[in-house]
Amino acid sequence: MELQHVNVKIFVEGDLSVDPEQFINIFHSWTAEQSCDELLIDVADYRHVPAGPGVVLVGLQADYAMDQAQSRWGLLYNRKAPTEGSNADRFLQAFRAAATACTRLESELPGLKFSRQEFQLFINDRALAPNIPETLASCQADIATFLQSLLGHGNATFAAEPDPRRRFGVLVQTGSNFDLAQFASTA
Repeated sequence: MELQHVNVKIFVEGDLSVDPEQFINIFHSWTAEQSCDELLIDVADYRHVPAGPGVVLVGLQADYAMDQAQSRWGLLYNRKAPTEGSNADRFLQAFRAAATACTRLESELPGLKFSRQEFQLFINDRALAPNIPETLASCQADIATFLQSLLGHGNATFAAEPDPRRRFGVLVQTGSNFDLAQFASTA
């Protein structure tokens, strides 16, 4: 199965310690500077939606969001355009983009801290990757390969999203802290 539309959500550690309105101005500045690998278009404010998308930086190839889905804040990278390579390569590309945004947000908003032990990896395409046991079985090795190459050890665990009404994905928990800056793109 060739997975596309890879999403990564790196959770905020603890409670959100900054006013979510600050993300609007930061994302507008990123758009003006075109400071990400993708073409950035606009910013949308969905803070009024309970447990919703929060503040979204809309791009052509991908979106970034300070997302509050399932009542948990985190930086969400949503890859919309297809990418080349293996599934593990696409997982790594999405994780690098998310890590880059997280480290940048931490530098621009003192007090904001993202988790170094937990993130979500999911596929934003229910037709390609329905949330059924067969999907997990077909990509379990790719997820394990990605985590091994990302972390350099096998101390990470991942559990599939149990609700079949949600998108296919896994919650990854590592055995030790990882360095977000190490994975941030250098472009």
